[in-house]
Amino acid sequence: MTNKGYSFGTFGGVFTPSILTIIGVIMYLRFGWVLGNLGLTGTLLTVTLGSAVTLVTGLAISALATNMKVETGGAYFMLSRSFGVEAGGAIGIPLFASQAISVAFYAAGFSESLAPVLQETFNVTADPRHLTVATIVVLTVLASVSASLALRAQYVIMAFIALSLISFFGGSSPDPATLERVAAGTPKSDFWAVFAVFFPAVTGILAGVGMSGDLKNARRSIPLGTIAAVLTGYAIYMAVPIFFNRFVPDADVLRGDMMLFAKVARFRQLVLFGMWAATLSSALGCLLAAPRTLQALARDRVLPRFLGRGYGETNDPRIAAAVTFLIAIGCSFIGSVDLIAPILTMINLTTYGLLNFSAGLESFMGNPAWRPSFRVPSFILFLGGTGCLALMFMIGPGEAMICCALVGGIYWMMSRRSLRARWGDMRDGLAAMLVRIAVRRLDRSDGAGRSHSWRPNLLVFAGMSSRSKGLLALAGAVSRNRSLLTLAAVLPNEYWNPDREAELRKSMYRDLKRQRMEACVTVEAADDFWHGCAELVRSYGFGPIVPNTILLDMPKGDEGMEGLAALSLVVARGRRNLVLRQEGTGGGGEPTRFLDVWWRGRFQNGGFMLALAWLIADDPEWRGSRIRLCSICGAGENPEKIRSGFLSFLSEVRVNAEVLVLPADERAPFERITETSADSALVLLGLPPLQQIGEASPAIYAERLKRLSDAARPLARTLFVLGAEEVDFKGIFQR
Repeated sequence: MTNKGYSFGTFGGVFTPSILTIIGVIMYLRFGWVLGNLGLTGTLLTVTLGSAVTLVTGLAISALATNMKVETGGAYFMLSRSFGVEAGGAIGIPLFASQAISVAFYAAGFSESLAPVLQETFNVTADPRHLTVATIVVLTVLASVSASLALRAQYVIMAFIALSLISFFGGSSPDPATLERVAAGTPKSDFWAVFAVFFPAVTGILAGVGMSGDLKNARRSIPLGTIAAVLTGYAIYMAVPIFFNRFVPDADVLRGDMMLFAKVARFRQLVLFGMWAATLSSALGCLLAAPRTLQALARDRVLPRFLGRGYGETNDPRIAAAVTFLIAIGCSFIGSVDLIAPILTMINLTTYGLLNFSAGLESFMGNPAWRPSFRVPSFILFLGGTGCLALMFMIGPGEAMICCALVGGIYWMMSRRSLRARWGDMRDGLAAMLVRIAVRRLDRSDGAGRSHSWRPNLLVFAGMSSRSKGLLALAGAVSRNRSLLTLAAVLPNEYWNPDREAELRKSMYRDLKRQRMEACVTVEAADDFWHGCAELVRSYGFGPIVPNTILLDMPKGDEGMEGLAALSLVVARGRRNLVLRQEGTGGGGEPTRFLDVWWRGRFQNGGFMLALAWLIADDPEWRGSRIRLCSICGAGENPEKIRSGFLSFLSEVRVNAEVLVLPADERAPFERITETSADSALVLLGLPPLQQIGEASPAIYAERLKRLSDAARPLARTLFVLGAEEVDFKGIFQR
């Protein structure tokens, strides 16, 4: 059913709940305490800093609200539609909790001011906690009956607040005999501790935004009502400490007497009525906003859906209201404004920061979908988001870390649930922007120092499907989800159609998921497999982001060898690396964990093979394997001298490997290789380098590949490696 809502206007739906939440507990009960701890200059700075953060956040909210259709959920709705449902849930759940806790916060403020009046007037001793519980019960009943009735009651409350302010500004210095002083020797609180208590006073804009689903025109009402409330609250909060400082210059009295606001006023009863009205209206505003945030979370399936059930034509969230009531009742037993306020400050600063970053990123990216009628420069929004983060850590690094960990933990749980949003968000746009920046940066690079940041960008050919588990496992060991990897398949033209290609892509992604590999998938239609592979090698990629390493299985027997040879020549002439994997007939016994790199003295191939061996050995599946650098001496060469050179090189480049140098004899090199590496888990052999390939025809090169493949067949597993990329592989290790 479509949510009709109450169709509130700007004044009743946004400005009123916002300003009444701003003008509340802190002003009436803690402003003197703030002034007594910080002095007039520090207090005005605190008010300005807190209001500035809130104003920038109000601008961010205005920009977001005028760029989207804002429905139920307020700040949660905006964040989830910008950062995605996971991030929305990560902040939406703490936001709902803070709104529910705020009910207890404001009710506790009301009870704290009511208890001494009951004692003084009626000689009734009342526990403030019991008064808090009773207050929450009454307000919940009022909010549950009708949000419209609750908001109409706020107009009367606003009148009481206005009269209390008139009475305060028309007041005078109180009778010294009625004042309470802080205990002698009590130290003053520092700036950030005071700021943490004060900041909830300027966070009332979330109460107005929380009514977003019940506004007649949210795009118009949210900017006007929010900014008007912030500016009005700022003007009042700048004036109050100036008058306080004039009436009560004694800092000990300011810190010790929590009822000082009423004692300064001309008509104390008006201030008491205004104080009670403000605290009750703030609690009522949170009682209206919190269930609607919970309702939005439930509708997006972040929380169980039954929590979001609405009742009546106005879709009142009664179940969500009951949950809010229970949380508020539980928090009421904390009983102290000073204990609850810092908790709210951290959650509100987190929400404010994300709202600022959300609008700032949208503005910075400048996507066509970002067309707010209320525009704010992105640097102002980023400044606001950074300021919120900085304030959190200035107030309390430990609490800030706990808050960030809480949000991060919820985000992780949301991601694990793999929720599917019904809307688009800016994450794809943000990823595209970062890719654009990275591609431009790489395109302008002259390649200097490329070896220091080199990683394999793999293009893996697995045939018609990803049935080669061994090839995928090898690709996963080399990339370890830290390199770019593309799984490619070639579909014969005669079988190609869009549906078949889509089904093949899905199958490949399923195989990747089973292997827990992060990779892209591409499908090429071609007359034959090898032609399709060659076309992908030539064309796949974007700008400087192209695969630098081609990985595939060695064909069995003669079939496909000439096609592989043609592909090898394309790869080599394109300055790419080639890795051919072959499963042999060896390994009948228990293989050792050796990774044998057979080095013939040419560094391009040898360096690339050593880099591959190091990446594979560092993979969890191969952890514990030992790299062994192997070589066969030529006629007249000294084995010990070669071995000493290898050991010196390995020490210099910080690679832990064994060295095995075989003296020259009359046997063929491959006979000695198969004998030495018969029990090794993996053997890496170099293919003829580019200089030797020259303009060899595919037939000639196919014959060479066939001889190498047959010679290595007795080994358990072989990688034939060609390092043709224009990278100094030696520089990978020497840094």
